Amino acid sequence: MHTRILMLSIILAVSLGTAHAEDCANLTRMKLDHGVITGAELVSAGASIATPRGQSLPAARIDYCRVQVTSKPTFDSDIRIELWIPSGPTWNGKFEQVGNGGFAGSIPYGLMARVLSLGYAVAGTDDGHQSSESTDASWALNHPEKIKDYGWRAINETALYSKRILRRMTAKIPSRSYFVGCSDGGREALMMAQRFPAYFDGIIAGAPAYAMTRLLTGAAVRERELGGAAAHFSIQQLALLQHQALQACAGGATYIKDPRGCHVELETLRCAADASGPCLSQAQIDTARAFYAERRDPSDGAALYGVLPGAEAVAGSWDNWLTGKEGAASTAALGYSWNYLAYLVRQDPDFKMAVVTDTDLVRGERTIGPIIDSTSADLSAFKAHGGKLIQYHGWNDPGISPGYSLEYRERLAAKTTGLQDFYRLYMVPGMLHCSGGDAPTLVDWQGALESWVEQAVPPGELTAADGHGATQVLRPTDQ
Repeated sequence: MHTRILMLSIILAVSLGTAHAEDCANLTRMKLDHGVITGAELVSAGASIATPRGQSLPAARIDYCRVQVTSKPTFDSDIRIELWIPSGPTWNGKFEQVGNGGFAGSIPYGLMARVLSLGYAVAGTDDGHQSSESTDASWALNHPEKIKDYGWRAINETALYSKRILRRMTAKIPSRSYFVGCSDGGREALMMAQRFPAYFDGIIAGAPAYAMTRLLTGAAVRERELGGAAAHFSIQQLALLQHQALQACAGGATYIKDPRGCHVELETLRCAADASGPCLSQAQIDTARAFYAERRDPSDGAALYGVLPGAEAVAGSWDNWLTGKEGAASTAALGYSWNYLAYLVRQDPDFKMAVVTDTDLVRGERTIGPIIDSTSADLSAFKAHGGKLIQYHGWNDPGISPGYSLEYRERLAAKTTGLQDFYRLYMVPGMLHCSGGDAPTLVDWQGALESWVEQAVPPGELTAADGHGATQVLRPTDQ
């Protein structure tokens, strides 16, 4: 009797797997409005896949249908999309779309793999162009439609096609739909809530570059102020800056709970004539002061926020974004700003940052801003849909100042009533850009959002961990 049951179970499992493989392969026959399914194949558990760049991704623990789509909503569009659908009972019935980073250019396979492992059907896009560097915006030169694809159209196409394909494959509508992204992906997350408020039940927007043109303007204004002569810092000198900040504001801890009121006494770090230990030259003091400083936007006088003290020497902080590692030709902040101005604003690949004018900066915000910025503070339609939004930001983010997230929450509270019904902002002490830092910064944002959406349990205090037993408690801003 037991043998017969076992055999029936094996036959049923094989037949279901075969049916899933056939259903997956048949998706290539599906007609799309202005797109085509270029590939659909069943990937078996334990098998790795090759990406368009020849990389091999780690094997998944479940079988899934890998669907590849190319969408061309305009004559100049070339949006690449992938949707991964777990097989049969391994699918949790839910859909999640993941955001990209920087100026995009490739599908975020790593994020997709992580979401797939949780049982979600998951989708991602390259945002309408192909590039190997996230700082590269050369694809925008003389391609205004590609700028729109990057700004909002690619994520829209991805959501629409993914849900259509998912329903065709499973004969079901996802029980819940989520969007999760950080940095540019956080900008995309807010873009979804603003432009397409009925698409998703829950959204996570991490360190969103929501005022992206203003953010890139800020880097340009800082560079102009430094006159292209930003001083380099050794790791010992960055450690000196960080030590000074922690001594003044951390009370013996390795990170500052709220660094907004922390001031680094730079003049006390100046090198004396007979200095033998770590110290700062006048050029380094001027550069550090420029990094910390808040400026005003030449377009409308809005704040261009500086970085906050307390994580200057942490790997991936100032060395990556602001000062550059030894031998580095550029930094991430300068790379993004130059590419934005050269290819999106000036349309001039020979552009030099030294000649940037207020006219360039104002024109960028007024012409490119409406396309790529997600600055609307009216989320009333998203709220009416029943959507929930969790936003988070690291206090020591060196790439996107936390001031931008605090500003967005303030504007949102003034524009959209009943904020506590659908929105939370968490500021994470010690966190760098999206993750990392000398602090417990690992948070189950997904679990908190699911509890809110699916069980009507609003997030309150959340625990951040570091993987080694240390924790810190996070509370929503203004609660």
